Amino acid sequence: MQILKNQTNIDFIGKRKPAIFFSTVINLIILVGIAVWGFNLGVDFAGGTVVEVKFNKDIPAADVRKRAEAGGLHDVSVQSIGAAGENSFLLRLGGVTQLTEESAAKAKESLQALGPMKSVYPDLANGIINLRSEQALTAEQIRKAVEGTGTGVEEVRELGQAQAGGFDYQIVASGMADRIRAALMMGVQEGQPDFEMRRVEYVGPQVGKQLRNRGIMALLYSMIAILIYVAFRFDFKFGPGALLAMLHDVVMVAGFYLFSRAEFGLTAIAALLTIVGYSVNDTIVIYDRIREDMAKFKGKPFAEVINIAINDTLGRTILTSGVTGLSLIGLLIFGVGEIRDFAWAMLVGIIVGTYSTIYIASPLTIWLDEREAARQARQKGRGMNEPKVA
Repeated sequence: MQILKNQTNIDFIGKRKPAIFFSTVINLIILVGIAVWGFNLGVDFAGGTVVEVKFNKDIPAADVRKRAEAGGLHDVSVQSIGAAGENSFLLRLGGVTQLTEESAAKAKESLQALGPMKSVYPDLANGIINLRSEQALTAEQIRKAVEGTGTGVEEVRELGQAQAGGFDYQIVASGMADRIRAALMMGVQEGQPDFEMRRVEYVGPQVGKQLRNRGIMALLYSMIAILIYVAFRFDFKFGPGALLAMLHDVVMVAGFYLFSRAEFGLTAIAALLTIVGYSVNDTIVIYDRIREDMAKFKGKPFAEVINIAINDTLGRTILTSGVTGLSLIGLLIFGVGEIRDFAWAMLVGIIVGTYSTIYIASPLTIWLDEREAARQARQKGRGMNEPKVA
């Protein structure tokens, strides 16, 4: 398929200086923004609870948020998913269990009111309160004492009498999904829920931190591997340009997540990894053509050779980028939540990936070539000026 019927002769390289200035400014703004505001970390990285609910009546997201806030969930995030008539929503809330520092302190005070205690130790990471009482208590007594402070109890475990004296118990706090359900039930007439909880996901803070670190390392390792490949495949002066173009594309796509406040999670890492591969693929195609044209147009300035190579591959670039972009339209139209964010990130990546090959990778290659030529000229000049030994 031929997109361009006639050979183009666009002076891409002649506009490299303003393009580099523009890219540098945008990248600096993004990096400063990341340092100041940071990403809107998703549950994958920040940890927390995600609940998908479907209502059996028409209800806007604003009303769902009001109902949740009326039930005490003031930090909940509500996102509509699917078609408008589906009335499906994703509710995100930080934390995995209802046991927090504040609720644990209230529960401890209430438990100590039951009688003399040897120890009350809340384990916030696992959502458990370990209790050792000097006198025997019933599970119902303990449950009522904790639930009276507003913390849901999933189970009270009676561990028996301790060797050091006293009676051991474990109180397992309910998950945040139960708290979300209780909040949405507030104000429901006749106690019958008008919604269905379809999916519940929990990610602990430690697991989220591990996922975040491993995702970042996967991105770094892939970029190093690509740099090594380019260094062996082409001359040294081509490698830095490919690396800088990849870094540019990663920062630009990260900027999309920064300014759109889309959730930055494992799907975002997948988008960045895909963009790294797409960017270097386009760069290598143009590098191959540059290498061919260097042999074909010996004596021409290197910048002119690169311009010819870019024009030669312009039809292929438009076709590849266009087809890839068209494949994302379906995801943008029908996708929801993280899938739609992924499609937008990919669309941004395709645009900046094509741009960076022309205005980031190629100009750096020219600069390195000019630097090498100047170094060789200096060496040659020093050799001619050295006095000949008779």
